[in-house]
Amino acid sequence: MQVATLLKIKSNPNLYRYLRENSYWYKYLNRSPLSLKEMEEEMKEKYRLRPTDRLENVSNTIKMIESFLEVMR
Repeated sequence: MQVATLLKIKSNPNLYRYLRENSYWYKYLNRSPLSLKEMEEEMKEKYRLRPTDRLENVSNTIKMIESFLEVMR
């Protein structure tokens, strides 16, 4: 694996953890360092780190607070 790819993975704890959990990515990254982008996208999807997931989390939190306030009335 190239040094730049390895440094980028080690600098991101989520990416490092995902690589350890899904070791098949070692093979792809050794063959083509450009696969790092694909791995990042897959990691974001699994850990729900995409912007749409964050909006969904905020929406769910607001709904929970609203329901809590309704119960308190």
